[in-house]
Amino acid sequence: MSNIDLIIEERAADIGKFLVGRLLPFRQKRMVGPFIYIDHMGPVKLNERNNFDVLPHPHIGLSTLTFLFEGSIMHRDSIGTEIEIKPEEVNFMTAGKGIVHSERTPEYLRHSEKNMHGLQIWIALPKHLEQMNPEFFHITKNEIPAWDQDGIQFKLIAGEAFNHKSKVPVYSKLYMIEIKSKSKQKVSIGEHLYGESGLYILEGGVESDGNVYEPKQMLVTKDSQLCEFIMQENSTIYIFGGEPFPEERFIDWNFVSSSKELIEEAKEKWKAQTFEKVKGDEIEFISYPTFPKK
Repeated sequence: MSNIDLIIEERAADIGKFLVGRLLPFRQKRMVGPFIYIDHMGPVKLNERNNFDVLPHPHIGLSTLTFLFEGSIMHRDSIGTEIEIKPEEVNFMTAGKGIVHSERTPEYLRHSEKNMHGLQIWIALPKHLEQMNPEFFHITKNEIPAWDQDGIQFKLIAGEAFNHKSKVPVYSKLYMIEIKSKSKQKVSIGEHLYGESGLYILEGGVESDGNVYEPKQMLVTKDSQLCEFIMQENSTIYIFGGEPFPEERFIDWNFVSSSKELIEEAKEKWKAQTFEKVKGDEIEFISYPTFPKK
């Protein structure tokens, strides 16, 4: 990856009871392809008195992708979904014109010790689909394309690449790829990629042009076609990328859109509590944040 354009370090971000490592958005790089938001959550150990509880909150104009390494989350939303996600599965929720959801430790785990570790991702929708009806899909571990090549393990979590297609129903040309290696290996995959690419190091390390990059760093490439690097032993990396959109995307709290007017409408709707409620989780909610006057 001699074409590294930017190195992004995880920054601590407060999501309520937890601090997460935020990769996107970044002041010098708001998006990589259609990926607009990437959080590394954990690893964190929770005791019997602490649970993962993200109260009901709204989204518009995006899809959320949750991928866990450890732990379990019960997802509920305003279109009636109630499903538990476990490690190596994918929850893919498309907000479109508006959805509300909550994420909590399942009831059977709330009074025991548990671990939580994973990635939470937002993918912006193409402009013509920003007002589509909301949807939710759950993809099991066995449905994710996985293969070995020259001692390297690949998984195509979402999108299209390597002549494979994930069952995650994305709405733009993109890819999210997991690559693991127990031994030191040269990886040359540029011919399989397109658009922009970001390489995130979860564990181990990556060498490029004599430089070694470590966990909690994301390397953003100038040209995904030149994606070549050396993985150190016992490494796990994730590659996010795809074709960028021609229009700018705006972010305000949990709302993403190419239209500031649509974001303003969603803000007022949430403040007035006229979004649909989360089935089975109707009482609590996260208020639209207020910022102190300067």
